[in-house]
Amino acid sequence: MTMKKNAMAHKALTLAVLTFLALNQARAQSAPTYPVTAKVEQTDSYHGTSVADPYRWLEDDNSEQTKAWVKSQNLVTDAYLAAMPQRLPVRKLYTDLYNFEKFGIPFKEGGRYFWTRNNGLQQQAVLYTAKSPSDKPEIALDPNTLSKDGTAALGGYAASRDGKLLAYGVAAAGSDWQTWKVRDLTTGRDLADKLDWVKFSGAAWTPDGKGFFYSRYEEPAEGASLTGANYFQKLFYHRLGTPQSEDQLVASNPSEKEWGFGAEVSDDGKAVFITVWKGGEKNGLMLLPLSKGEFVGGEPKPISLAFDAQYVPVALNGNTLIVKTDKDAPRGRLVAIDLNASRKQPWKTLVAESEDAMTGASAVGGRLLLSYLRDASTVVRIHDMQGRAKGEVKLPGVGTASGFAGRTSDKETFFSYTSLTTPTETYRFDVAANKATLFKRPQTAFDAEQFETQRAFVTSKDGSKVPIFIAHKKGLVLDGNNPTLLYGYGGFNVPMTPSYGITAATWMKMGGVYVLAAIRGGGEYGSAWHEAGTKLKKQNVFDDFIAAGEWLVANKYTNPSKLAINGGSNGGLLVGAVVNQRPDLFGAAVPQVGVMDMLRYQKFTIGWAWEPDYGSSDKADEFKALLAYSPLHTVKAGAKYPAILVTTGDHDDRVVPAHSFKYTAALQAADTGAAPKLIRIETQAGHGAGKPTSKIIEERADMLSFIANTFKMPVTQP
Repeated sequence: MTMKKNAMAHKALTLAVLTFLALNQARAQSAPTYPVTAKVEQTDSYHGTSVADPYRWLEDDNSEQTKAWVKSQNLVTDAYLAAMPQRLPVRKLYTDLYNFEKFGIPFKEGGRYFWTRNNGLQQQAVLYTAKSPSDKPEIALDPNTLSKDGTAALGGYAASRDGKLLAYGVAAAGSDWQTWKVRDLTTGRDLADKLDWVKFSGAAWTPDGKGFFYSRYEEPAEGASLTGANYFQKLFYHRLGTPQSEDQLVASNPSEKEWGFGAEVSDDGKAVFITVWKGGEKNGLMLLPLSKGEFVGGEPKPISLAFDAQYVPVALNGNTLIVKTDKDAPRGRLVAIDLNASRKQPWKTLVAESEDAMTGASAVGGRLLLSYLRDASTVVRIHDMQGRAKGEVKLPGVGTASGFAGRTSDKETFFSYTSLTTPTETYRFDVAANKATLFKRPQTAFDAEQFETQRAFVTSKDGSKVPIFIAHKKGLVLDGNNPTLLYGYGGFNVPMTPSYGITAATWMKMGGVYVLAAIRGGGEYGSAWHEAGTKLKKQNVFDDFIAAGEWLVANKYTNPSKLAINGGSNGGLLVGAVVNQRPDLFGAAVPQVGVMDMLRYQKFTIGWAWEPDYGSSDKADEFKALLAYSPLHTVKAGAKYPAILVTTGDHDDRVVPAHSFKYTAALQAADTGAAPKLIRIETQAGHGAGKPTSKIIEERADMLSFIANTFKMPVTQP
């Protein structure tokens, strides 16, 4: 009887939903009718200023009220998107362009090579292994077998030094939380080892293969929300064959709740580099000795715990520790630290700061391989272990190269190269010969010869020169009428460099212009460039992005009615802020998983770690700056806004979905014009990492369809 009632109820609900969709499809291209979002009486006082927060209840993403709100919003959005004539052809085009072999950068361990490969449309990339790069690879681990819907993803993996065992983390439904296991690569079976409550951690094996270092948090209390703040991370050593409860504590700080830890074992197996972080790019560094490749306990030795700069361990060369740092060098340098010398002895500069920003350093084959950014494109320089210059790695062009990992004893390394119009290629690099040879080049439906890229510089409000990369079909007419998509990030010292992406490729195939802006807050020109876009200077980031949009209009690439903007996470904040400041400059906006409530972001999961970039509402001067641009709090009622599609995931436990929920509610409640203000809430998805292929295609295609529909772009079935 219960089953019959449930079936009847389900049938009635299905009919109601179909009726709702049909009615809304007819009016989807006009202003949608939004669900009414309830308001509550909630006011907070910040340093004598009262700030209303009427949508506070949406912060509880597990409540029945919030779930009902999500469902009603998705019904409206689905109806609107389903009615767009561009939706199906764009999805088909996106799928066709996505459907090619994608390879990860190979690495070597214990006489084995490892790399990832997705055959085209697999939900998750598969990890392969082989005895040589030319051998037929075997599957080391296929995450597609871990869940039926493809939402379980590899969160990280590390092979033991003999290449026989693989520690790997599994993240479910896009969560940052991971469970780590160990697989025997000979038998293909998992051992009994299982590690829970791991977050923001990799694994570092001791050379003896008996165990590995990893970081975790305490198990949350029963019934506690997984969106609660994460504090007091600890570094442990897990010995194979023992339960997690017996793991040995290596490093923690009960008096510093914000400290987190990362571990890496030196190539010679004599020490563990322990990186200490607490938000931002500045970190501490400690060293823990090992005994003949075995962990026997002991106290880590501090190298620097001042948290006054970035300290990245590169190599242990005898008793000399080589570190990449921006201490007294905003664009980065290499220093040599004599571990036997007095702590008062100054560190020796091994490779001095240059005009370009040093973004990476590795020691392979007796050489130091140093990656730099020159106006947001990669340059790789070679030095010997004493710091003497030995030339450069010849790259295929102006673009982005990454990789160059390995051990000092290795004779080779691998790297990838890409640009806005070059799908990612993989190269093998012979260190002694300074020669790169092609390892993998994908065959795609994107014909790069039909497109071109150029770099230009725009002048921001304060006179700063900001690089942008512009890609489009050859023969573009600068008549001010080209549909243009401008992308930016601008935060956390993360450089935006030209790289191939299916979203950009699809947009260009549709006839659009794609633009990447390397604005302040990123790491394109070193720490000074980054810091110029943080805290009380965050407005520089928005000014840079606005300047890029104005430049594109002034130089006849487009006009405001055909200029769209997009960004994710911190880039979602960017989009929300600039739309509120200059709604007249844009025709469409898609903020993805954005940080929208700048007064409360630090209260959820790992949000507190972003304070070095944003500042905190707990401080009076920073509160004033945050309130001035917080997307949730600066919606301009009465202004004519562009069409906006907000996207988020219901399992996002990094930038919790409440940010997007509350921002959307505020947009819909305000008088911001007839253009749609919609939210697309992906279920069983998180912040983005590990998202299955099908969800990526659907979301990104909907984003481009939404923009194309807004701009009235005809898109035919490819």
